[in-house]
Amino acid sequence: MAEPTIPPAPPEPPPGRAKVHMTLDVNGERQEVAFAPHKTLLEVLREDMALTGTKHGCELGECGTCTVMVDGQPVLSCLVLGLECEGARIETVEGLATASGPHPLQVAFADLGAAQCGYCTPGFLMAAKALLDQDPAPSRDTLKEELGGNLCRCTGYLKIYEAIEWAAGTLRGEHPASPLQPGATAPHVHGEGCRHG
Repeated sequence: MAEPTIPPAPPEPPPGRAKVHMTLDVNGERQEVAFAPHKTLLEVLREDMALTGTKHGCELGECGTCTVMVDGQPVLSCLVLGLECEGARIETVEGLATASGPHPLQVAFADLGAAQCGYCTPGFLMAAKALLDQDPAPSRDTLKEELGGNLCRCTGYLKIYEAIEWAAGTLRGEHPASPLQPGATAPHVHGEGCRHG
């Protein structure tokens, strides 16, 4: 019987490919993370921090699926290097809910059917949160403009807009978090189209 072969040690990473070690502030928690310097923020979040709510989409900055917030602004995480985020405040979909429950956007998306397959939902939620943080009562035209970089292949956009409008009203204290609660008057969708317009 032959001696088992011991595999050779993996080669040293080429110069510039060694892992960097840094602390990232993600969802209000400072976390030590080590990653290859060429990785995008999307890759760091998913592969090195196990925050898989942020989705891979086109990886070209065209679909909005990977939207997160960096220092309060919506950012396409597929276009930002993880290295660029040291010292920044990063928010992902995992950070939307609090100890008291889901964010009003999450409730409205679920209750109003704004999420079909759900793949684009984290990007829409983060883009919508960034918008509502800046404008607590956006017009429908503002919603269309601000969310124009987020694509959904399942729903028409009407339910998404209505869910964001409902959540905005909830955040302003105008009605309960869930449009399904007794006494709430949920939007009623007829003849929803499949385009942003």
